Amino acid sequence: MNEKQFDVIILGGGPAGYVCAIRSAQLGMRTAVVERNKLGGVCVNVGCIPSKALLHSAWVANLIRHDAKELGIEVGDVKLDFGAAMRRSRAVSEQNSKGVEFLMKKHKVTVLRGQGKLAGGLQVEVDGQKYAAAKGVVLATGTRVKGLPQAGLEIDGKSVISSDEALFLEKAPESIAIVGAGAVGMEFADIFNAFGSKVTIIEILPRVLPNEDAESSAAIAKVYKRRKIDILTGAKVKGAKVGSGAVTLEVEVEGKVQKLQAEKVLMAAGRALNVDGIGLEQAGVKLDERGFVKVDRDLRTTAEGIYCIGDIAGPPMLAHKGSREGVYVAELLAGKKPHPIRYDNIPSVTYCHPEVASIGLTEEQCKEKGLDYVVGRFPFSANGRARAANETDGFVKIIRDRKYGEILGAHIVASHASELIHELAVARENEYTVEEIELAVHAHPTLSEAVAEAALDSLGRVMHV
Repeated sequence: MNEKQFDVIILGGGPAGYVCAIRSAQLGMRTAVVERNKLGGVCVNVGCIPSKALLHSAWVANLIRHDAKELGIEVGDVKLDFGAAMRRSRAVSEQNSKGVEFLMKKHKVTVLRGQGKLAGGLQVEVDGQKYAAAKGVVLATGTRVKGLPQAGLEIDGKSVISSDEALFLEKAPESIAIVGAGAVGMEFADIFNAFGSKVTIIEILPRVLPNEDAESSAAIAKVYKRRKIDILTGAKVKGAKVGSGAVTLEVEVEGKVQKLQAEKVLMAAGRALNVDGIGLEQAGVKLDERGFVKVDRDLRTTAEGIYCIGDIAGPPMLAHKGSREGVYVAELLAGKKPHPIRYDNIPSVTYCHPEVASIGLTEEQCKEKGLDYVVGRFPFSANGRARAANETDGFVKIIRDRKYGEILGAHIVASHASELIHELAVARENEYTVEEIELAVHAHPTLSEAVAEAALDSLGRVMHV
């Protein structure tokens, strides 16, 4: 067998690429993945996994410092060690990366180490060596961090850092300004605040978590302010002076410019697409007006036999979305007819504490579309399990179509919102109504009861408020 001939070649070994490789191999196709760094991509190595390990440490730190006495647990002086938490997060990350390597071996997927690029037709070049695919080439090169050069905020890895460097700090800074209040910015604000840093969040849009429902944004902002995290919304960084040991920012808020000094600045305002240097133009792969690779509904690019999945194929830029696209393309290449991906039913989660999770439309989007809808809400302050766990911040909000009860959107702010949202994801995927959500008996006491109560509230017959 020709060692340079495969059925499928995938550029990128992140959540989109490696899942595509596994499914391709399961379907009997000879598969190769090209990866220049560690398998698992940003998510496993410098993203989802290590940051969630740090967030767990942050949650424990806050639990011990603020809630232990009320829970009947007396502790002495609490010493916080960000370095130790960081090293644990790196160990978790390394374990996951090795897990992906194991999966590649288990499924007999060839891993080609090096920088890959398209080389014409269904050929891929990896560090000067050419490989050919019989069925298709899949682009899954993901994203990288970026700065704000127009404001003088180039990432230097020391004073101005990205999430990459933040995950390797030996100690928490005395103070940190976080530019961007999306999921990444809000999660790191939670982490550094828990480890004693003075945190300031700077967001150019009118509210934190601007892609979430306005009520969710307001709820998490209230919690953060209670923790003495400063939040500047509608704020624009106009300039920056990077000195030794400190960065001075000029921030414009409501037409007035103020100066803000911090030991470090964390850039969390978006990511850059990895579409340069991979031979797109020569292969005839075009980008859309936003800079993403142009794809059709089956994730085919403008070049015959070349597909694209994950972040560079367009939003939402989420690991689980990329993984599902990987499965879809693998099945397509194997000659199957995969179930279409419902892009309006992909959960979004911010893993701060409490967590914020959502699916479907926000209330604002329902208004913009002119939909006739009803909102049902249930606060966790009225939920028995939440009270027992001392986790009463947040709510469940369900938006339903007035006439038929279709679930248009759902929004959860809660300690375990990331787990609770999937009941509603399954419901929407199978076109269940709020009546069918309520018909399912929910165990008592559980946080999930709040989902059923919100469904009842949308029907005008909530029980426990």
